[in-house]
Amino acid sequence: MEKKSFPLHREAAIRFMTVFGTAVMMLSCGIDMPKTTPSSFETVTVEKSDIVLPIKFSAKMRGEHDVTIMPQISGQLMEICVSEGQQVQKGTTLFIIDSRNAQLELEAAEANLMAAEAKESSAKMEWESNKNLFAKNIVSRYMLDNSENNYKQAQAAVSQAQATVNRARVNLGFCTITAPVTGVIGGIYYRVGDQVSPASQLTMLSGNEKMQAEFSINESLIEMQVSLGLAKGDIEKNLSALPDVTFVMKNGTEYPHKGRVTSLTGVVDASTGTLACKATFPNPEGHLFSGIQGTVVLPMAEKDVMVIPQTAIVRLQDKRLVYVVQPDSTASSVAITVEDTGNGKDAIVTSGLNVGDRIVTVGANNVHDGQKVIF
Repeated sequence: MEKKSFPLHREAAIRFMTVFGTAVMMLSCGIDMPKTTPSSFETVTVEKSDIVLPIKFSAKMRGEHDVTIMPQISGQLMEICVSEGQQVQKGTTLFIIDSRNAQLELEAAEANLMAAEAKESSAKMEWESNKNLFAKNIVSRYMLDNSENNYKQAQAAVSQAQATVNRARVNLGFCTITAPVTGVIGGIYYRVGDQVSPASQLTMLSGNEKMQAEFSINESLIEMQVSLGLAKGDIEKNLSALPDVTFVMKNGTEYPHKGRVTSLTGVVDASTGTLACKATFPNPEGHLFSGIQGTVVLPMAEKDVMVIPQTAIVRLQDKRLVYVVQPDSTASSVAITVEDTGNGKDAIVTSGLNVGDRIVTVGANNVHDGQKVIF
């Protein structure tokens, strides 16, 4: 019988023997084979605590007493007594308008008053004379009543002339425009010689002893007040109980003086669904100006909440995961929902974790389900 050969089987056998022999030699020489070892990660136990959340609102500054300066009479602008950016006190002369016409009107009104007073004096004498004559049955009742009416008309004419004089004096006073509040002069939009009228805006005077940061808050505050059954007095009390607020300028600089929330409008803006709110800041150095923009930061305390480091959160598309260390030291991913604290370091867990859970913090992005974790 012919003997068959199996070359492929012989080669496989030879390779197997070679690998097996190499392994035996490595073991006999004391060489260790690679082993899978647990990885070490930083972990933390989830607990409840209190935290202060910096709630931020975009805001715009305005002086507490910003006033638009407009003339109340028409005329030629004769003198500008201040310059842009100048700090002025209440009562300081700002502008002078040509007063010649106003002066002439006052003089004419005073002359008319003198004539009216003379007529009044004559009418009074005639009426008193007729009273005496009527008592002696020399004049009739008609003449007495007629002289009395003439006297009353003369009195009314005097009152009217006096009012005209007063109005002329007021108009003359309007020729000198003074500062109604203490503040800083804004841009001056007219020059000496320009014709101005009551429709002309000469400048803006910013009463900057105190500044108001204007911002908007969501109407959810109203919903919260309704749900809590707060009355009007309670709302005002809550506003007064709010903590001091901070103003941060656009370049990140924090204004050194704290402010207070002082007002909240009672009407919701239908287009934005927000309420207008104001926070008042002292401005002793005059560093704040009307029109500057920034952020109002309101620190709000949250009590008894689960706070975890943001480094523990793994973002996977629209999900937020953390790795919980199980009793056998293996990691298991858990989906959670969180609220941002605004401090850039922490997050508040609203669902998915329990108090006492141990989670991976630093290095969570390198963990996978079932991995052994040393802590």
